[in-house]
Amino acid sequence: MADRTPLVVVGDALLDRDLTGSADRLAPDAPVPVVSECAERVRPGGAALAAYLAARDGREVTLITGVGDDPACLALRELLDPWLTLVPLPLTGTLPEKTRVLAQDRPVVRLDRGGGRVREATEEARTALRAARAVLVSDYGRGAADALRDVLAARPPLVWDPHPRGGPPTPGTRLVTPAEKEAHGFASRDGRPGGGLRAAALDAAALVRDWRAAAVTVTLGARGALLSYGEHPLLVPAPAAHHGDACGAGDRFAATAAGLLADGALVGEAVEGAVTAASAFVAAGGAGALPPAGAGPVPRSDPDSDDPRALTARVRAQHGTVVAAGGCFDLLHAGHVGLLQAARRLGDCLVVCVNSDASVRRRKGDGRPVNPLADRVRVLRALACVDAVAVFDEDTPERLLGDLRPDVWVKGGDYAGADLPEAALLQEWGGQAVLLPYLDGRSSTALLARAAEGVR
Repeated sequence: MADRTPLVVVGDALLDRDLTGSADRLAPDAPVPVVSECAERVRPGGAALAAYLAARDGREVTLITGVGDDPACLALRELLDPWLTLVPLPLTGTLPEKTRVLAQDRPVVRLDRGGGRVREATEEARTALRAARAVLVSDYGRGAADALRDVLAARPPLVWDPHPRGGPPTPGTRLVTPAEKEAHGFASRDGRPGGGLRAAALDAAALVRDWRAAAVTVTLGARGALLSYGEHPLLVPAPAAHHGDACGAGDRFAATAAGLLADGALVGEAVEGAVTAASAFVAAGGAGALPPAGAGPVPRSDPDSDDPRALTARVRAQHGTVVAAGGCFDLLHAGHVGLLQAARRLGDCLVVCVNSDASVRRRKGDGRPVNPLADRVRVLRALACVDAVAVFDEDTPERLLGDLRPDVWVKGGDYAGADLPEAALLQEWGGQAVLLPYLDGRSSTALLARAAEGVR
């Protein structure tokens, strides 16, 4: 924690609740699903979720937000108390609560109650904000940011996550992070339709000018984010498309971007890191899959590494399908890419099991691999269809597969008719080994032969 810059979060806290059950019939008195056996999970929401996520990353966090003494506020205080320092602002009314009812992990209806708003700033809040080394504003339009606007204007925040009901970010904010629909609503004055990269680029450029912000990034969901400094935007694609629960992804994006900027990253680097974090957050199940408040902080992640075991555990916990594929992948070619893309479509994540350098040499002979392990792993990780890479040193990956226990094991079609020792292993836990066709004439050996012929 000592190497991470402390973060002050200013914004509007909510209390979020999920009621999750199953639905297999309609009510007799109306055509609506009957959700039965509901389990309840309560978690921080709004600015409190952004602050909570930053704290779970191992960062020292102070949250300045409106709270009172109603039951929802007391429940929120209990959730936040072990994780961060709370600086309360006086609240008129009760804390806003959002309750989702989910069947088979899919939302059926949302119930909102509580319309509390921040009444005024306090001297304690002003002092905490003036002393902050890094500030994230998570504005949900309920008065916290407006109450402290004079202090924020004198010391512009690193990141401002806006809301249609809130005010504009203070001039000089380093990065503003509206979602695509929000950006279009903020920027559009001429009735032009929204949607698409061109519209997002025009909206972002207009908001940089209107808000006098250093940069605006428009979050695009599964497509990633578009970063603009006023012209020539940078598109940061998501590392993989995940279609899980996106609840809380915007807060994960803002908290990550603010933390990276606080630690000295450039804006572009912060946006790239935030896209990766938000994508992983959705893949893991979104806010609804957060560990209980009593669980320890998440270990600091290395952007150049992945954890296939943690990934498979998350996907399996969400009742998803884990797919694994294996090979040397020495000279990556179109046949490899086609195989991996097809493999990824078979499930909810793809782990590539790749031979170590020593394993390749035993299989292919001296002179192989052409590309060392670190290079092969880096190229594989760069493919959007690959979620994680695992390395094995043996001639075959049985030990690694026994550890990962994938639901589907994929090999290229050039193994047709050959004995697959992995097939019997997969059957032990109910998995299935399958063959997928390769593109004709594509192989690393053929590439090497053609290269040698060209040299001669």
